[in-house]
Amino acid sequence: MKSLLRSPVVSAAIGGLTVAGVFLALGVTGRRTIRTVIGEAPVAAEPASETATGLTPNEIYTDDARGVVFVRAEVIQTVEDPFELVPEQQSSISTGSGFVIDTRGDILTNYHLIAGAGAGGISVEFEHGVTATARVVGEDANDDLAVLRVDPRGVRLVPLLLGNSATARVGDPTLAIGNPFGLDRTLTTGIVSALQRQITAPNGFAIDNVIQTDAPLNPGSSGGPLIDAYGRVIGVNSQIETGDDGEGSVGIGFAVPINTAKALLPRLEGAAAESPAYLGMAGLTINRSLTAIGVPARHGVLVDSVDPAGPAAEAGLRAGKVKHVLDGHPVYLGGDVIERIDGSPADTVGDVSKVVASKRPGQVIVLSVLRGRTLETIKVALGSGPTAS
Repeated sequence: MKSLLRSPVVSAAIGGLTVAGVFLALGVTGRRTIRTVIGEAPVAAEPASETATGLTPNEIYTDDARGVVFVRAEVIQTVEDPFELVPEQQSSISTGSGFVIDTRGDILTNYHLIAGAGAGGISVEFEHGVTATARVVGEDANDDLAVLRVDPRGVRLVPLLLGNSATARVGDPTLAIGNPFGLDRTLTTGIVSALQRQITAPNGFAIDNVIQTDAPLNPGSSGGPLIDAYGRVIGVNSQIETGDDGEGSVGIGFAVPINTAKALLPRLEGAAAESPAYLGMAGLTINRSLTAIGVPARHGVLVDSVDPAGPAAEAGLRAGKVKHVLDGHPVYLGGDVIERIDGSPADTVGDVSKVVASKRPGQVIVLSVLRGRTLETIKVALGSGPTAS
């Protein structure tokens, strides 16, 4: 089912159209303290413009593993029982990974690892078994990201360098450090196997521009860093594709782009979590596959569907009504085409996503929209993004 836009915007790139499949969120109970390092050969350079030769996996592991942590959360769930007047509360343990992003004590991880954890229910283990209690200072269920904070006194904080996920190319080397099955700070290696994938967030909304990798990820890798050949974080490992039985990895993992996280960090690192801005529409980046089936534009974002109760609908943005099947997936034609947002080109869904992600609920964005052959200006007062269900 197609999700509606929040911050950032939902997208699907037609021809190849990417859709969310059935994925397994990476969390696991229990852990051990075995360290496994895979690979020793030099890692090839990634962007062609780089003049350096890249680092070996061991060099990257030596520098970055110290900043990767083990996250443990006690999750409290309310269970309704038709035979009981008072709902029961049950607790379970969620475990995974995270990594240090500054010397203030902030740690970036996945939202799904800590969702539902009560006060004092989250602990973070650093190198040498040093453990600290963490509190949530920011969370975004829409992008499966959360920021934890620990008291920096008494722990050694080794922040990882945040890279630029926009420079990632298919075939570039990748490394993942995490705690799969509780195995302490495991390193695995692979490549970027695809870009611009789309996965489903914990609350059912879509996460766009996701990096696909064949670096082995398993339950417990969730929240750990996906790293490039120079030791820079380009993504937050979040989900894996599973087999027909729904169990175990099949060698395809997905990471939320670090650029998505960086755009959200000013809010996520705030004193308290704030609802993301919400536009309320689903869009498709226009390419030759869409123009070939009748979209009257060569660039922009086609409005594919609109939340009837959302800000976009209230402002008058129109979705398509003519159903067309492309690459086996339904596409609705005849809707508005967003060409500019706040005066800047909207050539891709990511362009719209970036602007919406930078806003707060209540702020107004200005869309230049092609409706038929007429260019119109539509002002949208952004709403508050849905929270996790």
